[in-house]
Amino acid sequence: MERLKILFGICLVAVVLSDFLIPREHVTFFWEGVPGFSAVYGFMACVLIIVVSKFIGKHWLMKPEDYYD
Repeated sequence: MERLKILFGICLVAVVLSDFLIPREHVTFFWEGVPGFSAVYGFMACVLIIVVSKFIGKHWLMKPEDYYD
């Protein structure tokens, strides 16, 4: 599992660094010109989805252990 985390980190860094090599000639919004923004934005969005879904699952969907008694 530790190797998988290290491999994931290396892949994430590689994606962000490779974004510096892409020329940005025609951008519509200012954040499209920021290198690595889309990779970081996608990562943060995934983390936010996981955190929110865990919160909803724990506080809204889960019932007490003796709920059906």
